[in-house]
Amino acid sequence: MSGAVGPLLAISFGEFLWSLLIIFFAVMFFVILFHVVVDVFRSDDLSGGAKALWLILIIILPFIGLLIYLVARGDNMARRQAQDAADYQASVDAYIRQTAGGSAAQIAKAKELLDAGTISEEEFQKIKSQALA
Repeated sequence: MSGAVGPLLAISFGEFLWSLLIIFFAVMFFVILFHVVVDVFRSDDLSGGAKALWLILIIILPFIGLLIYLVARGDNMARRQAQDAADYQASVDAYIRQTAGGSAAQIAKAKELLDAGTISEEEFQKIKSQALA
């Protein structure tokens, strides 16, 4: 039993650090790879053939292909990510305004009807709960 555990403990601290460094760079490589592949497909200014050529280059020569892509199109990549984030935020804000504004308008109208005596308190509470749901 101790023979199986012994080799695991025989690793030196330097080998452990070297392994961590290799794992770190491998993870960073895959993160960059996924970002670049997503950016290639998301890019509107590239034709289908250009997208295919970029992907072929990245598949055949991954390190060089990623480096060339980041140098050639890295600034556009950052702009597209920022624009996508701004578009997403604008759509979320519009949804929140639409949802909150519609509910508030329904409740205000129901309150006016309650104050005018057109609806009862129970009907007002029902309209309010439906608007907030």
